[in-house]
Amino acid sequence: MRMNLQTVLSREMNSNRTVIVTSKQGDIDGDGTSDNIFLTANKTPDSPFWRNVTLVIQNGRTNQYEQVPMKNNEGYNPTLFLGDFTGNKVDDILVVIDTGGSGGSIYAYVFSYLNGQLMTIFNSDAFNETYKYDVHYENQYKAKVNSYYLKERYILDLSYKGKEYLSEIYNKDGVLKFPIEGWVNPLSGLYPVDFNRDGIYELEAYQRIAGRYNADSLGYVQTVLKWNGLAFVPDRQNVAIFGGEI
Repeated sequence: MRMNLQTVLSREMNSNRTVIVTSKQGDIDGDGTSDNIFLTANKTPDSPFWRNVTLVIQNGRTNQYEQVPMKNNEGYNPTLFLGDFTGNKVDDILVVIDTGGSGGSIYAYVFSYLNGQLMTIFNSDAFNETYKYDVHYENQYKAKVNSYYLKERYILDLSYKGKEYLSEIYNKDGVLKFPIEGWVNPLSGLYPVDFNRDGIYELEAYQRIAGRYNADSLGYVQTVLKWNGLAFVPDRQNVAIFGGEI
């Protein structure tokens, strides 16, 4: 199967050095026949960077190929996951690509056959536009994270950051020496988890909270997304912080 597709790719796109990056098998259209799912891309010489990452589906019944382009189609370590996110007992397709940026962000898509058509039911651009935050340092070694979309507030205890870090920004009585704003990075992790063990996967999304600079990590916003029949909606959201020495 892989050799057959590689022959097609070699004949049609040999000049672009398009190769199969990874592949999976599963019934994604509900016809009872296993389909072949591939990610193809252009290999960058002497680099793990991939260009023109494309989802390719070979229908198991007709053997016809369908190429599905993605808006964000360059990056590192493109991966495939097949699982049922919508509850129709048919495999959906999760594609994740590392951007390689300093914030550790990813591109992510979920594709599903709905009403006989392959549709994009999740994409990281839309997620990043929806889930916005602000981050402010507060007196007494705390930081406040406001989640605009969910209208929730989280208070982080910064005391674990250590005396040297805290002394740079707080005076001896715990009052800020000057205002400090952080931020929440775009999506940096998206993991399929079957929390209810019912065969239907939820999506657990991670966004890293940055403090004074990008490498100054304060923790992660973790959002569990669940399919409601029309879209992925937040089931719950938490903030996790890093531990300090006892």
